[in-house]
Formats: sequence, structure tokens, C-alpha cells
Amino acid sequence: MSTKMTIIATKGTLDWAYPPFILASTAASLDFDVSIFFTFYGLTLLKKEVTAQVSPLGNPAMPMKMPMGPKWFRDISWNIPNIIQANIPGYETVATALMKKTIANTGVATIEELRSLCMDAGVKMLACQMTVELFGFEQSEFIDGIEFVGAASYLDLASDANINLYV
Repeated sequence: MSTKMTIIATKGTLDWAYPPFILASTAASLDFDVSIFFTFYGLTLLKKEVTAQVSPLGNPAMPMKMPMGPKWFRDISWNIPNIIQANIPGYETVATALMKKTIANTGVATIEELRSLCMDAGVKMLACQMTVELFGFEQSEFIDGIEFVGAASYLDLASDANINLYV
């Protein structure tokens, strides 16, 4: 009997997109039977085009180092107070660009690459049908190979799983 794991993915920001896909792909590589239930904002991670951004506002653990410039500049930990982040137009766009540059510089896979890796490894991608309807999405907006299910279907899987995670 294989180990079964479910993950509920509720967040659609770039930084929160990584945990469910990393955990799922790692578990699948260890021969776990893995399902991810995408609901509310996490559902956007199943769209054909992932437009996830970093939202530094309200994330006090976010100080990042710059992905470019001289070493002394890259070594600075930029802890910018929320009041400043909230009042600078385009701050999320800049933070997203810097995060994507850091991801590229370090060779970390993109969300789309991790998602593909999961699908290739047999991870079941479950889209919350109620959320699809609530947000007015069309099934055609999503990648192929996913299932559209309700909460009862997820709970049936979770009740039989050894590990259930909420991210």
C-alpha cells in the first residue's frame, strides 16, 4: 500500500505557489499517491497562463536580497516597512520582477515547470468546481489533465490519506 497525501492550495501568489508543487513533486518522486485540491485564489495556479505575483504587503518575513548589482548591494537584506510598500505605486510589480530574477539566477524551476513535473509524475490536480463557478471562470481557461470536483470529492480522498496539508 502506498502512502497517500493530499494538499489544499488556497493561495495564488508567486511565493505561495511553490510549496504545494514542491511538496507534491517530492512526494510523487518518493512514490506517494498525491492529490492537490486548488480552491479560491490557489485555483489560478491551474490556469493556462500563470500570472502570479509576489505580494510583499503584510509579509514581515519577506526581506529579500537583490538579484543583481555588486556583491555588497546583493548582500543587503531589504526589509521595507508595510507603510512604504502600500504607498509605492507598482511595488508588487517590482517585487515580482525581482523574485523572478532571483528564481532565474538560482536555477529554481518556474511554477509552470513545477506544475508540469507534478503532472508528469502522476500528481492529481483537482480544481474546486464551486470556486470556478464563484469566480466566473470557464473550464477552457485551465490546463488540460485536471479534474473539476467538489469539496466532497476532496474529503473522500483526504479521509483515506496518510498526510493532509493545507497551504
